Amino acid sequence: MPKVTRLAVERRGRVAVELDGAPWRTLPVDVVARAGLAEGRILDRPALRLLRHELRRAEALEVAGRALRRQDLSARGITERLGRASVAPAAIEESLAVLSRAGLVDDARFARTRAGNLAERGYGDAAIRYDLRRQGVDSELIQQALESLEGEGERARRLVERRGPGAKTARYLASKGFGEGAQEAAAGGDFACDP
Repeated sequence: MPKVTRLAVERRGRVAVELDGAPWRTLPVDVVARAGLAEGRILDRPALRLLRHELRRAEALEVAGRALRRQDLSARGITERLGRASVAPAAIEESLAVLSRAGLVDDARFARTRAGNLAERGYGDAAIRYDLRRQGVDSELIQQALESLEGEGERARRLVERRGPGAKTARYLASKGFGEGAQEAAAGGDFACDP
């Protein structure tokens, strides 16, 4: 069985591993530490299994980290990203648990932030609810996010002030997911004709 004969720290948090005096692999420092690699360690089956597990975990966290650098994602969004990257289901579960414990994946925060962004971009409650449901957010968290927003009627009223009242604006509000009540309240019930 091969034996670790040398560990050399390289740039960017990597460690060059030599087995039986010959270069073998370069691994992330955290993987080397969690797998318990040390000079003189024999790499038997259990040690290799642990090393493989830690490599999968590190790769999954790296993929998730890259995704989260670009935008906040729901737990389902992270799961889908890791699945598309061919990460093993067990590594997905473990990575999601680690990210959730660290507060990097939080569906309640995601729902509030996403709902707020969509509301600022002129979307109504129905469109926001649909988007959050599509992102895999729980119904209760969706409701809490919607309750944290300014009322749909007030958001619709501002859009009517900016666009002017009329049937065209009513169609626009409907296309943005505003309910009939918000449309009528925002325009004072007057959508009979275009201006």
